[in-house]
Amino acid sequence: MPLEGTLLHPLHFSIRSLLLGGGFAACACFASTSFAATTFKVEEATIASIHKAILAKEVTCTELVELYLKRIQAFNGPGVEEPEGILGPIKPIAHAKGINALGTLNLRPANREKWGFDARKARSMTDKTDADPNMPDALEVAAKLDADFAKTGQLSGTLHCVTISIKDQYDTFDMRTTSGADADYANDRPPRDATFVKRLRESGAIILAKANMGEYASGFRSAFGGTAVNPYDTERIPAGSSGGSATSAAANFVTVSIGEESGPSIRAPAQYANTVGISPTQELVSRIGLFNRGLNTRTGPITRTVEDAAKVLSAIAGYDPEDELTAFAVGRMPDEPYENYLGNKSLKGIRIGVVREYMDKKVFDSPLYAANIAIAEKAIEDLRRLGATIVDAPPEGLFTAYIRRYNPGLQNTTWTKLFPELFPVDAAGNPKEDQVNTLVGMRMDPNKVPENITLRDLGAAAITGENKYGFNLYLAERGDAKMKTIGNLANHARFFHDIFEGDKKATLIRNNDALVYDNTLRLQKRFAVQQIVLQAMADMQLDAVVYPTSLLPPRRINTPRDPNFNGIGNYGMWNFLGVQGFPAITVPAGFTSEIWERIPDPKIPLPKTLAPDQTIPTIVVGPVKAKLPVGIDFLGRPFSEPTLLRIAYAYETGTKHRQQPEDFGPLK
Repeated sequence: MPLEGTLLHPLHFSIRSLLLGGGFAACACFASTSFAATTFKVEEATIASIHKAILAKEVTCTELVELYLKRIQAFNGPGVEEPEGILGPIKPIAHAKGINALGTLNLRPANREKWGFDARKARSMTDKTDADPNMPDALEVAAKLDADFAKTGQLSGTLHCVTISIKDQYDTFDMRTTSGADADYANDRPPRDATFVKRLRESGAIILAKANMGEYASGFRSAFGGTAVNPYDTERIPAGSSGGSATSAAANFVTVSIGEESGPSIRAPAQYANTVGISPTQELVSRIGLFNRGLNTRTGPITRTVEDAAKVLSAIAGYDPEDELTAFAVGRMPDEPYENYLGNKSLKGIRIGVVREYMDKKVFDSPLYAANIAIAEKAIEDLRRLGATIVDAPPEGLFTAYIRRYNPGLQNTTWTKLFPELFPVDAAGNPKEDQVNTLVGMRMDPNKVPENITLRDLGAAAITGENKYGFNLYLAERGDAKMKTIGNLANHARFFHDIFEGDKKATLIRNNDALVYDNTLRLQKRFAVQQIVLQAMADMQLDAVVYPTSLLPPRRINTPRDPNFNGIGNYGMWNFLGVQGFPAITVPAGFTSEIWERIPDPKIPLPKTLAPDQTIPTIVVGPVKAKLPVGIDFLGRPFSEPTLLRIAYAYETGTKHRQQPEDFGPLK
């Protein structure tokens, strides 16, 4: 371990005196490792354990960063074969030696080269010298924290020395922001930090790296960063698009990480990596400095413990005058830091509803879903054992009666268009009869509402032009001399080719075709669903609801995305409620022992290219022995994070399902 710049505390000085006295055995030992490495274990370290060790002078910030760099050095190599280079087809590797979780490292050229990291991990591709003294790297920041601590004996903030990776969709002024793409910016560094990144630094955190991510927040491959893989089975995906964030936390490359979610992109990678992921209330954390911020985008921590997630959330949550959505948070923040709500390990007095719509064995009767549903059932029993009152759903589902009563009136013309037989129109689209009175009749008698309308059937609302608006707004704010529009990104970049991950260039071009921005239907559905869920929770006096984070295990690399089915989204995820603005937390719930999975039909050759509406034929195989993580979701009212964290903490401490990935354990 390099010792240059390391601030030695008194225990180090006593060892140095011993070495100078001529002890050969001691000298040989010291040459291979520092004193801190023999007393402080970085694997599974928490914020609390790091602060305890620093105050006891068992480790310095510099040594902590170096311990993480050692693990990155050992385990962040490629996890797939790339016979035609980073943009070509990939081949999975069983028990690969690396997971490629981190793309950019916050190291100046001299430090990066000293540690043996290649130029592709550089902080900037456009600033080769990278010598600006106002842009200290992670080791320089650590040294400054050490110097201040030596003078004062006080921690600099609630996240003193906490070492963090940031999804590469967010701006950091000292490292490039790519959103996973290999585009030719004039200056690949943005001019400033994202708002929450600034708050992390002010709390004493050290930004060590940008996490690898699915290109433009989709999937798990990046044209610049390559392919991230799952540390629990390197032949499988880490989920997307915050896969690098989750796996860097799971493999102990950092203390905590930050992800982004517009659908499943925090919770899916978090559960696949056996970690905790918070997708907070939409309006709680600023989106400023986020590439392509939209109506559904949320920023949240991915950590190994609920307590660490709460501490990070305390640092980043709150009003930002530049993000208009955070105005909703004013007056709705808790009086204390989120971690102060975690003390009670009992759930006595807490009422939790079960969203049976998401685990109905009659609907999901394929063996594909059996393992995850069984683990979710066990989690519900554990919640009951921990003291919670479990409010189980009637056979039709927890929210079905409320959807039937309220949704027709709340969505009105949008909803009537789905049932032309009940609301007939003429050739010009004009109503043939009084639709208002029909809706009144349905409100008075919900039995008149068509059958089989459940939570699973309330699909995402259409939106037009959001991606173009989000891309171009971000680029305008960034002010790069070369990249000004989504069209520039399509025309001045390199793209990977992968029939399973889609054509990223073609997607950019399609998004650029939009001439209007219209989110009317999405806003209407958001209000309607919030009204329905809040009414149901009020009537049943629920503090939260619970359901399996996903019904599917991580799929193998080079297999198709699972089709949408009865409300299931990508990665077998339940996304619908989260995108309506509700906060959700996923917590490890256990591991599978055997699974069934969907793979390409071996009798049908794979196409070289795939049209947008073309699918790859698959078959279901199994059972397959596989120890893979499964998560459980807790979802609550907007701004109910204190309650959700209390529930998640009690469940976590009462079950202890977190396990470090076996292939990426302690270094020898």
